[in-house]
Amino acid sequence: MSASADALFLFGITGDLARRKLFPALYELEMKGRLDFPVVGVASSQLSDDDIRERARTALEATGRLLDPEVLNRLLARLTYCPGNYRDPATFEHLVRLGMGCRLPVAYLAIPPGLFATVVEGLASAGLNGGRVVVEKPFGRDLESARDLNRILREHYREESIYRIDHFLGKEPVLNLLVFRFANTLLEPVWNRHYIDNVQVSIAESLGVEGRGSFYEGVGALRDVVQNHLLQIVSLLAMEPPISEDADALSDETVKVLKAVRSLDPAAVVRGQYEGYTAEPGVAPDSTTETFAAATFEIDSWRWAGVPFHVRTGKQLERTVTEAVVEFKAPPRLLFADSDVVPHANTLHFRIKPDYLIGLSMQAKLPGERLVSREVDLEVMTERELGVEGPEAYERLLGDALEGDRRLFARQDAVEEAWRIIDPVVTQPGPIHLYKPGSEGPVNARDLVGSGGHWHADEEAGS
Repeated sequence: MSASADALFLFGITGDLARRKLFPALYELEMKGRLDFPVVGVASSQLSDDDIRERARTALEATGRLLDPEVLNRLLARLTYCPGNYRDPATFEHLVRLGMGCRLPVAYLAIPPGLFATVVEGLASAGLNGGRVVVEKPFGRDLESARDLNRILREHYREESIYRIDHFLGKEPVLNLLVFRFANTLLEPVWNRHYIDNVQVSIAESLGVEGRGSFYEGVGALRDVVQNHLLQIVSLLAMEPPISEDADALSDETVKVLKAVRSLDPAAVVRGQYEGYTAEPGVAPDSTTETFAAATFEIDSWRWAGVPFHVRTGKQLERTVTEAVVEFKAPPRLLFADSDVVPHANTLHFRIKPDYLIGLSMQAKLPGERLVSREVDLEVMTERELGVEGPEAYERLLGDALEGDRRLFARQDAVEEAWRIIDPVVTQPGPIHLYKPGSEGPVNARDLVGSGGHWHADEEAGS
């Protein structure tokens, strides 16, 4: 782990991300004694220090939590503001003064990706690039732009000083998936193509774009979720055990998985759009942006050859759920089967939303005179059983960046491999299929999971 930071520069401090996520994360870090340096907000709005402190106070009060006045006052006292144009060298000269001689600043870029180059060049020209830089996803719009972005960042920062943040990897249940896989010997003998039939990963939302149509128009489900969140879950499920717990060991195994995933064929990807999306503010009337995407990843490795990883994501679906389901192969003979009920194969569930659950479905004897089986679920509600909630994702990741812990951040080669996988679909997308809000999405998405197949999340919803 690297040395701790001695200053934090928050570019875009007047934006929505700072209001909703970064101010609450800073409060938690202050409460735990992890902030002992200047926090300088940077934006173009002409505000004073008192103005930005009042914005922070209002944002924190809006969370509804009971605030400790002493902690709040400590945080506000260390918060200052640097107004200015990102293209003006005077802005960064002012930042040098507010940084009070810092030697290892962390620059957090909560700004549009189109401004990344301008800001990192300004930091470098002022000699403020000796620390770390944190950039928010999306890391590009396709493989070519991702490479361009990485080239710009690498001109002014070393790779180990670039922290590509994706809040999804900071979530407690996502990290639990990693631990569950490698801390339990029971799974290893069956975690391969000989025993696993298929894997399904769903990230479904019942909400629509919720007034963010102009943003979503330039992104879509493939860029917003498939390229990062879904491939991250697939990587955690499919990766080999890392040789250690350090950042590069974890990234090495992630990259190995991604390198083995075939690039998607646009003809084999289902893109959908919910009816009414084009009426959303900021959305073009003839928009072909997908609000739903389903695909099958094939991993050409010794462990996973022939095992399909079915993934899907969408908005305005029947319910909100994020889960991974590992379906094992059926026994070679269906002993104790009821003629009226075909036993399900064993499945292992990792549910991340709406609740945190790990569940194993098995077969047990149905009570009575007949020797037949029925499905039983062995479930652990991890919050209830373990009893302690972890930190919010942004608190964890911001704290890690300040302390130099890179394990939960993306490396350049992993980002580019993920774009390589979905690039054929984002550059030459197939047709768009309309679906009704509150449904499962386009009907033909079921075709991806085979004849008579089903998405487990839909089955649980009673569809």
